[in-house]
Amino acid sequence: MKITDIKTAEASGHGYSTFVKIQTDEGLEGIGECIHGGDGCSRLIENMAGIIKGENPLEIDRLYEMIRRRYLFNGGIAGNAVTALTGIEIALQDLAGKAMGVPAYQLLGGKFRDRIRLYCDCHAGEDDSPESYAVRAKEIVAMGFNAIKFDIDDAKSPYKLDTYNWSITPGELGQMVDRVAAVREAIGPQVDLAIDMHGRYDIFAAIRVAQALEPFNLLWLEEPIPPENIDAMREVKRSTKTPICAGENLYMRGGFRDLIEKQAVDVIMPDLPKCCGLSEGRKIANHAEMYHIPFAPHNVCGPLGTVASAHCCASIPNFLVLEWHWVDRPHWHELVVADPPLIQDGYLILPDGPGLGVTLNEEALKQYARDDRPFF
Repeated sequence: MKITDIKTAEASGHGYSTFVKIQTDEGLEGIGECIHGGDGCSRLIENMAGIIKGENPLEIDRLYEMIRRRYLFNGGIAGNAVTALTGIEIALQDLAGKAMGVPAYQLLGGKFRDRIRLYCDCHAGEDDSPESYAVRAKEIVAMGFNAIKFDIDDAKSPYKLDTYNWSITPGELGQMVDRVAAVREAIGPQVDLAIDMHGRYDIFAAIRVAQALEPFNLLWLEEPIPPENIDAMREVKRSTKTPICAGENLYMRGGFRDLIEKQAVDVIMPDLPKCCGLSEGRKIANHAEMYHIPFAPHNVCGPLGTVASAHCCASIPNFLVLEWHWVDRPHWHELVVADPPLIQDGYLILPDGPGLGVTLNEEALKQYARDDRPFF
């Protein structure tokens, strides 16, 4: 079997996802999804396609490394070149599974679990009030989720004195604590609660927030400072009993090495359809396991990328929870053909069909496709 063509489509969701279709001379196709690759992602994939046309699609890791090394001086370490490569890798996993008649998780060594626990990213309340956050939290828990996440960074906060300064005022801190307190009271002690700060604060601010939130028994405080200074992240972690989580803006094993080996966080969160793909994601998880660090991938993809991440999560022992970010976008369920429903009572039921185990609904996807980009 040989690769004959690679095509792309882009569609809206949480931003834009790039979908990748790999075709072969035997009629088999593989579909992947990557995200946050920017406007150049589909063009990068088009260029990468020329490197592996005519190759055997079952040699996934070799093809991955063939492309990556060709791009070594053009973004093959981090950024949108790696994201484009990720879309190809996920499509290859889907294709190889179909060719062998096995689920993608089997290609990764088999599964530890049949269903993947999700946490629902609630974003925020209807307004800025703690009461609104509490109402939103109750709504999501009533849907069956036993883990949720809220954002508490607010660039438009009336208490913020400087747009560019990354510190925090007493008013901002009080506003954050009030929201978290309201959510915790609303959901009770048994539901896991994560809080996101999107890397928008300095060490002093991060430590103040982390310590102020200790009474609320968080699952984690996410990216309280920017990701590029691992030593600074470790200082925050060491200052508090609140678990610290980071990693959505890092790429491949090299990007996670210091974060793991310096034990700068309590939880790592690679975004698999953005930063590496499934095989590399499993290697990152295995590295973290040696340091007893759980693996909780960031994920804002549609159902295809989410299911792909779930196959990787099933294949590792140190999985904690996977993000689901589409609660306000009902067309998530339209984009793939899946029976029974993928999400049940806060868990994603792992498909057992060949490859990713789901079929992309191209007719539904066309409704959300970008007008200025080719559609496969």
